[in-house]
Amino acid sequence: MLRGEKVGLRARHDEDVPVLLAELYDDVVNSARAEGRPWRPLSPGSKDPRLVGDDTNPAHVSFSVVESAGGTLVGTATLWGIDTHNRTAHIGLGLLPSTRGKGYGTDVVAVLCHYGFVVRGLQRLQIETLADNTAMLRAAERNGFVREGVLRSSAWVMGGFLDQVLLGLLAEEWKA
Repeated sequence: MLRGEKVGLRARHDEDVPVLLAELYDDVVNSARAEGRPWRPLSPGSKDPRLVGDDTNPAHVSFSVVESAGGTLVGTATLWGIDTHNRTAHIGLGLLPSTRGKGYGTDVVAVLCHYGFVVRGLQRLQIETLADNTAMLRAAERNGFVREGVLRSSAWVMGGFLDQVLLGLLAEEWKA
């Protein structure tokens, strides 16, 4: 397990799946805002990689996020689009609605940075998030990410286009 101040990132357990399905992926608006693709229902027992992870895909690593004190599931985190030649990857996370606003997001980003830069030896991490996702923007910037641009009207979400903010962090800029 990778540990931060408030959270740990561990492998997905079977008992995590129904909670993530019910609290993250069955929520049409949340899922549509997070996924970057149209929402579709996931059946119980689905082998969708967002739920169960895909250990065979070297470009994508999924974690369950748990509280450091007690091990309660609080969300999911991913390092995706891992490019071993250019040593880059993207960060993604989703917190259960009841756990938001407690500083977990900032800690998840910090732990993913440690994983990306120290464990995987990457040079650059990147985040794309909706421009109105102030929690993710705050978590990224608290960890040293720099706003590099705005992708205007680049995300189709629930009937309209929204801007996305592109943030980046280089290994030499990161402060553990």
